[in-house]
Amino acid sequence: MDDSVTANPIRVMVVDDHPMLRDGVVGSIKRQPDMVVAAEAGDGAGAIAAIEAANPDVVLMDLQMPGVDGVEAIQTISRTYPRVRILVLTTYVGDAKALRALKAGAHGYLLKSAMRTDLIDAIRAVHGGGRHIPPEVATQIAVHAIGEALTEREIEILSLVAAGNQNKQIAWRLGISEDTVKAHLKRVFAKLGVADRTHAVTVAAKRGIIEL
Repeated sequence: MDDSVTANPIRVMVVDDHPMLRDGVVGSIKRQPDMVVAAEAGDGAGAIAAIEAANPDVVLMDLQMPGVDGVEAIQTISRTYPRVRILVLTTYVGDAKALRALKAGAHGYLLKSAMRTDLIDAIRAVHGGGRHIPPEVATQIAVHAIGEALTEREIEILSLVAAGNQNKQIAWRLGISEDTVKAHLKRVFAKLGVADRTHAVTVAAKRGIIEL
């Protein structure tokens, strides 16, 4: 390892609400001669609060966390500290979650299932100004790029469907007519390429459009 690189190690902040996973990531980073752990946080709010003192070069950010989630934290960090590079850690292959994270300011996307083999190279790539997007995620983004995205209202209705609500209950909760709910669902089915409520929920969850 080049002495100049070792003298200026990559400062990495690790943000994840699972302590065991966080410990594993921290252990891997500490074994690298060109990296140091700048800080750890268990949620987005903790990351935002600690980032100035930690002064990281790269933030490893989980997406699904209590309170301030990963996407919201990415938006705040990228806006306030634009030099910081952000690498998402997630279990989700879905294109919708990946796109939200990348649009929020993330520079890379790493599946937790691939951390053992790809974590260190991904950190170095992102720190060096590149991007890291797994082929399976990039494929999902490409496949659905030309499709029409669901609106916020359509996502809200589909989330209520996923929670077990019938059209009448959804209409009452949202203060709209049952016919309006049906019309929204018809558009959702068309956009997702499905024929029924169950399949719509399954596809939307797989793509990361809704959370179950």
